[in-house]
Amino acid sequence: MHFLANTPEDLRPAAAALAQLLADRPVAAFYGNMGVGKTTFIKVLCRHLNIADTVNSPSFAIINEYQNGEGQQVFHFDLYRLKEPEELLDMGGEDYFYSGHICLVEWPEKAADYLPENRINVSMEELPDGSRSIRFELL
Repeated sequence: MHFLANTPEDLRPAAAALAQLLADRPVAAFYGNMGVGKTTFIKVLCRHLNIADTVNSPSFAIINEYQNGEGQQVFHFDLYRLKEPEELLDMGGEDYFYSGHICLVEWPEKAADYLPENRINVSMEELPDGSRSIRFELL
């Protein structure tokens, strides 16, 4: 699947599509350069999932947990600060990934060997005109 977005509001169709895919593959790995909009996309996705909490990047905490009114848990990871992939194991990362709950992972390349094979890769790229290209790949 491929989407183009010029504004955060333009991300809503992509967020709706990803929300449906997460029912079968609850782990999504977000790839893209710094500043491309990974956290912004996750904020829009969480709004679509009826998360009322403020969604922000867990850069320092590494994991943020959200819950919607129906009790659905969403775990948001930002692995940018990991020095070694094994740090994810020390935090119980694999337990989250195989819990059946939605896991949204920024900077997944920092711990690629520990991600589930059955996941969704979300690739984001800034185009020359400043718009964003968003692609989903089901693994």
